[in-house]
Amino acid sequence: MDPLSEVLSLLKPQSHVSSGFDAGGDWSLHFAIRNDVMKCYSVVSGTCWLKIDEIDAPLCLEAGDCFVLPSGRPFRLASDLDLTPTDSKAAFPPTTPGGVVTLNGGGGLFLVGSRFTVSGQVAGSLLRMLPPVVHLRCKDEQAALRWSIDRMREEIRSSQPGGHLISQHLAHMMLVQALRLHLAEQQTTDVGWFAALADNQIGAAIAAVHAEPAKRWTLSDLAKTVGMSRSVFAHRFKEKLGETPMDYVTRWRMLLAVQRLENSNDPISAIAPDLGYESEGAFSTAFKRVMGRPPRAFRNGSPASMKQTRSATPLFAAE
Repeated sequence: MDPLSEVLSLLKPQSHVSSGFDAGGDWSLHFAIRNDVMKCYSVVSGTCWLKIDEIDAPLCLEAGDCFVLPSGRPFRLASDLDLTPTDSKAAFPPTTPGGVVTLNGGGGLFLVGSRFTVSGQVAGSLLRMLPPVVHLRCKDEQAALRWSIDRMREEIRSSQPGGHLISQHLAHMMLVQALRLHLAEQQTTDVGWFAALADNQIGAAIAAVHAEPAKRWTLSDLAKTVGMSRSVFAHRFKEKLGETPMDYVTRWRMLLAVQRLENSNDPISAIAPDLGYESEGAFSTAFKRVMGRPPRAFRNGSPASMKQTRSATPLFAAE
């Protein structure tokens, strides 16, 4: 499985609400932070502004644009950013899957898409591997998404039997395709996990680690795998991801370990060798150092362990 597919698989995104939003007049809505939610939408008609709270430059969204908000950051959607925003909860009643939320009578902006919930104690760490926002606006990118968008709009408007399930599958297609297109447009000067994945040699090293996480990787092994000198490889890897290659190997193993702890009854003595550790003790020591708590705390799924995970794992900063 390729690294992007693997990260999304660990997140287990579930499309719970696929719907439309039809806004008219003057409006501005603020959406609160949600660490367990990804959003993927396309503008069918009209225009609006998107402002991510932690990003200075707002984005102008036009008909045909697709945008993905993978990281749970708070944001604003507005016809005019100078307007005082209102809480989105006031405009959005409990949403009916497949329905259309209308604001101020509609007629100005219409967008379709889906909200995904993600799960797991390290979902926040995995989401930080993704960019804070994906904005697809060129004609080729729009064409690659057009069929899914048109079908979702039709399913939302027609309310045919099975429409909710079809919309869910279409939403997953939109999400993966949008992230794939964003990956393809990364520049050599970009930083973050996506930029590293798009780099031919650094991306190949990441893929090798994901393909064989139990292998006893060394810096020299990884550099040789991608045809680079040890020093140049180490410098470029850290430049792109903000951590050393061996730190990445260890952290990725720990994320895989959490997935096993959460979703299986496998004993730690079995998980450790599968991830390249000779003993349960060595694995547990590495796990606690990286994740902040012992493996058994993650298996128990206690609130304390989840809180510690978010603070102790500032890895894979997105661009």
